[in-house]
Amino acid sequence: MNSRNRMAGVTSLAVILGLQIGWASAVLADEPWAERTRALGAIGEMPTGVLSKAELDSLRTTGEALFGANFTPLDGVGRPQATQAIDPTRRKHPREQVFFRTAGPDAGSCGACHNQPALGGAGDFVTNVFASEGFESADFDSLDPQFSSERGTNHLFGAGLVELLAREMSHELQSIRAEALAQARAEEAVVRRKLETKGVEFGFITAEPDGSVNLDDLDGVDTDLVIRPFSQKGVMTSLRQFTINAMNQHHGMQSDERFGARWTGSADFDGDGVSGEMSAVDVSALVAWQATLQVPVRKVPDVDGWAGAAARGEASFTDFGCTVCHRPALPLQSLSFADPGPFDLAGTLNDRQVEETAIYDVGLMDWAAALPRDEQGRVLVPLFGDLKRHVMTDNQIDALGNELLSQRFVDRNIFQTAELWGVGSTGPYGHRNDFSSLNDIILAHGGDGRAARDAYAAAADADKSALIAFLKTLVIIP
Repeated sequence: MNSRNRMAGVTSLAVILGLQIGWASAVLADEPWAERTRALGAIGEMPTGVLSKAELDSLRTTGEALFGANFTPLDGVGRPQATQAIDPTRRKHPREQVFFRTAGPDAGSCGACHNQPALGGAGDFVTNVFASEGFESADFDSLDPQFSSERGTNHLFGAGLVELLAREMSHELQSIRAEALAQARAEEAVVRRKLETKGVEFGFITAEPDGSVNLDDLDGVDTDLVIRPFSQKGVMTSLRQFTINAMNQHHGMQSDERFGARWTGSADFDGDGVSGEMSAVDVSALVAWQATLQVPVRKVPDVDGWAGAAARGEASFTDFGCTVCHRPALPLQSLSFADPGPFDLAGTLNDRQVEETAIYDVGLMDWAAALPRDEQGRVLVPLFGDLKRHVMTDNQIDALGNELLSQRFVDRNIFQTAELWGVGSTGPYGHRNDFSSLNDIILAHGGDGRAARDAYAAAADADKSALIAFLKTLVIIP
């Protein structure tokens, strides 16, 4: 008899499913053709320590199967009594149908939206999702922008390196704060320090001798000095948090580490009759697969003249000032991805809540050998981004300020710099996927991107065309 290994032990599917669909269907769940996702619970214990290549490959295989799975009622799909909110929140009125376009669940699988040009990729306009303003205000059924912000699907290739960069940058920013406070106490004087990490500036911090800190001059980062590298607004801390959020919002699949009895007092918080829908091990498998997805690359199409145009376009990319935000590469000290990570808060496992973290060595991946390194041996992650939030509108150009709601205290017209690696494979563009060409999204840049946009707009058509040729060489090769 097949069963699911959960963190609390091995629990029979008949027990898990009995409340919802009765004994006969629970027996059916044990048949080899049963409509359930067999990758759920396939790994019985949390991974710990440094995983070997074989162990990592096994975990990744399970993660890929979960990412591509179409979840079913036997798995626990749907959330009739719960909203999409990050904080576990009950619905005001139970919803009868499983799928609901705005507040979700809105997809059968992760791959339904993350599929361009392959599993783990981006999505077209048709896969757009709807994000609520806060942590609990997510019980709505309208496309009206007063209730939600429409967002496109980003690709996940290279996401593990992005999170590793964010962790190193966060540690360095917090170290600057600690050093400033120590100096202020020792000298009994006010100390003002620039917040800079990996060449990216995040404003200033002022430490007082009494141990207080003035944060008025921060720029593009939260007051806790944690870089949150995921989502268009830069508000998701980790792949683990992103995964838990998305599983609940888009599929109605609840993770034990946030929606289980420890936090909600209920083994079936969403009221669908299924408990233990996703264990921490299932989440770890999904994280391992996403964290080790290969990075996008540069590839010049075999078309006469394209290579020369791309070379000219890359030079213009710098000359126009695009690299002020879209930095071609950021240096990374370590390829060791610890899971759980250091910066997640309640409802997402962190490294203080487990006896030992798992270490996924991204350097074990075949594609990692081709990553460039600097003279210090650091990996140069070619993301074309800076992991910083920027104002993207001004009085003349406000196309990217079309949202009515803030998100996690980030103003409506502020977005994190989009990483451009893979941009040649992931149109349409913009945070709503509503710009059909690279030319259109470039011209939509206002605010902090206005100078580069104006330089592009004033350039000769041949120079604009060359820059587009360069951007189209930044592709994802599955």
